[in-house]
Amino acid sequence: MSIQQSSKPKILITGANGLLGQKLVEQLVERGSFEVIASGKGDCRLTGEGYSYMSLDITNPKQVEEVLQELAPETIIHGAAMTHVDECELNQEACVLANVKATEYLVKAAEKIGSHFIFVSTDFIFSGEDGHNPYDEEAEPDPVNFYGESKLAGEQIVKNSKLDWSIARTVLVYGIANDLSRTNIILWVKSSLEQGKEIQVVDDQVRTPTLAEDLALGCILIAEQRALGVFNISGSDLLTPYEMAMETADYFQLNKDLIKKTDSTKFKQPARRPMKTGFIIDKARKQLGFEPKTFRAGIGILAKQIILARS
Repeated sequence: MSIQQSSKPKILITGANGLLGQKLVEQLVERGSFEVIASGKGDCRLTGEGYSYMSLDITNPKQVEEVLQELAPETIIHGAAMTHVDECELNQEACVLANVKATEYLVKAAEKIGSHFIFVSTDFIFSGEDGHNPYDEEAEPDPVNFYGESKLAGEQIVKNSKLDWSIARTVLVYGIANDLSRTNIILWVKSSLEQGKEIQVVDDQVRTPTLAEDLALGCILIAEQRALGVFNISGSDLLTPYEMAMETADYFQLNKDLIKKTDSTKFKQPARRPMKTGFIIDKARKQLGFEPKTFRAGIGILAKQIILARS
């Protein structure tokens, strides 16, 4: 492991191989306000340069303790998590280990070095059924699935710590990253319609979809300003998945007649989904200067990235 010496404050990213992690590293390197240390499970899947990478198993308390002692990062953005909602429901032990225990180990080790700890959380800590959507930072959590429960437990660990802490809550993150096979609603709609497939899309759920680049920027603004407390970091357009699909078809000039409205009762999934979430982002706008892209602009960014990935 080689960590270059630098006079800049160190920032450690967990989950750096994931969608958010890749965008964080890319933007942090570009902005140049921190010495960037990316960490993840196994080998580095990041491209580019200007950062150090280390393999870190955050479910191993001894390893977490040793690495944090050695690196002593001023700031930690904890983005690593088990985020597949149905897998969390079906494999609750693994979910607790990844989302609760790992957070506990990181917080404990961070307390010894006094890092600013930024925890990435989710709209799934809410039920989406109480008529309070879109939610602000003061709303009462009430998760309806195990993933939401695990992320709420992570939030509590962070809030109860002795650290300077921040929580960045987000909603339905979409984007494209290197070496990641996970799809998103835009890619799914685009490829289905291009193949002439009819698709069923729900119109009884509401979200504020978030471009991965915007979420990364929101987290970085929190880090740079050392802003403390809870921040909603999401897109600003309140949309149903059906509306997202229609807008995607419209952007790529594909056949909208193939998109059929349905509702959540038609889908049998192991984990319940909150019906209507979405976030009010006034606090992040005012305090951080956060301004997300519109959903349509987000589609445009993905369209460019699809072309670049093919070239």
